[in-house]
Amino acid sequence: MKNWILLAAALPAFAQPVTYERLLDAAKEPGNWLTYSGNYAGHRHSPLNQINEGNVKNLRPLWTYQVNSLQKFEATPIVADGIMYLAEAPSNVTALDTRTGRPLWRYRRTMPDDLRVCCGNVNRGVAVLGDMVYFGTLDAHIVALDAKTGAVRWDTEVVKYQDGYSITVAPLALKDKIVIGVAGGEYGVRGLLDAYDAKTGKRAWRFWTIPGPGEPGHESWKGDSWKSGAGGTWVTGAFDPDTNLVYWGTGNPGPDWNGDVREGDNLYADCIIAVDADSGKLKWYFQFTPHDVHDWDATEVPVLVEGEVRGQKRKLVLFPNRNAFYYVLDRVSGEFLLGKAYAKQTWAKGLDDSGRPIRLPGTFPSIEGTKVWPSVAGANNWYSPTYSPKTGLLYVATREAGSVYYFGEAEYKVGERFDGGGFRAIPGDEEWGAVRAFEPTTGKVVWEHKLFSPPYSGLLSTAGNLVFGATNEGQFYALQADSGKLLYKFQTSGLIRSNPMSYLSDGKQHVAMALGNSLFVFGLE
Repeated sequence: MKNWILLAAALPAFAQPVTYERLLDAAKEPGNWLTYSGNYAGHRHSPLNQINEGNVKNLRPLWTYQVNSLQKFEATPIVADGIMYLAEAPSNVTALDTRTGRPLWRYRRTMPDDLRVCCGNVNRGVAVLGDMVYFGTLDAHIVALDAKTGAVRWDTEVVKYQDGYSITVAPLALKDKIVIGVAGGEYGVRGLLDAYDAKTGKRAWRFWTIPGPGEPGHESWKGDSWKSGAGGTWVTGAFDPDTNLVYWGTGNPGPDWNGDVREGDNLYADCIIAVDADSGKLKWYFQFTPHDVHDWDATEVPVLVEGEVRGQKRKLVLFPNRNAFYYVLDRVSGEFLLGKAYAKQTWAKGLDDSGRPIRLPGTFPSIEGTKVWPSVAGANNWYSPTYSPKTGLLYVATREAGSVYYFGEAEYKVGERFDGGGFRAIPGDEEWGAVRAFEPTTGKVVWEHKLFSPPYSGLLSTAGNLVFGATNEGQFYALQADSGKLLYKFQTSGLIRSNPMSYLSDGKQHVAMALGNSLFVFGLE
């Protein structure tokens, strides 16, 4: 059952269609937040500076919106012309008035009883293009809603959820297409990245992240193991209109901890893939962790910048990976330029000249358990880093923890868990976290702000020389972007697993973030 409810007869009259041209020039509309990461480059940076290092101490909540769910609240709101579009678990969407938080319309979708979801019934956000709002559902559909009323314009099945697929990712709208990925690696799905016609919902192209017979990379899978190879695409990627390439991270190979049943490098799992936006054809890839047996998905957010490396100006993609190495790649060619550890890791001696890890012996999962750093959640995870053009620094919420990894039996059955082992925390390990500021082209740490525990929430930088973030203990904070000094903190009561964003309402800057099971909107008045 699917339904929508129009709650307000009079919607803000100033809302305009969100064209592709507006998405391209998102930085010229600092009052809006038009894509998951704020712009196509994955910067999660706001050019607004009304809230700044001098007055952030006066920040206070202006309004809150309580979601009707006790599931993890991981969504980033989209704001366009005074309307906020918010995804709620499990697969719902609400439009809010940015001035007051008053709901304008709601779309509610009833989920089937036999869903197979590994890590919570979550939805990380929506996309907007033209006069429609797009989102993915846990039962593996992509849906287009009327931006003014919430009425369904089209609804397309991406894949069958009964096979273990789900969709938790926020789509990426570009040109006349909506790009979306899938989750379900824990159930042995075959990963993919799709694009759909924005007006009709017809599929425009599909890229299989696990190559089939006759496709390049298929030889990296033994036997029929490719059929259940995982390689999910459950975090939103980036887009460069100059290269016309979509950059997207892929998940771990399946099963997670038993690599014996899938010998080989297991392409294109644990990769960043660069595919043509018009055709979906692969231009290049880079694999961070060949034959991963530690569940180190490469589904982090790619960050696109320009910089000088080895005396040459280049278009770059920055990628602080879950495996605890920081990577700099040429985003035109995929060439490996730099790689260095940025958190504690005990599984690799380092990286060779091509960026391939040099594994240390005795680090694979075992029946009795093997201690390895980083933990199964990695030194970084799905939540967003931020790049500030003002400071020229990349900021990453970093995790310092290890896990004990176990090897187990792995037999694939459609729709059932396909783990091949397990993990647990290391007894006595002092886990902690930090916000670290990096020089983008060198990976050098400029400053560090320590956190009590490994974080699960992302960051926002602003032109006010601020970096916003949150902790597992429920604290929302602001740091001075050039020094890391703590300038502001606000205590909530819930576990925070989301990303902050910023926008203007009535000409005044607001900062919004999902804190616990509520959306908090902060301002200076």
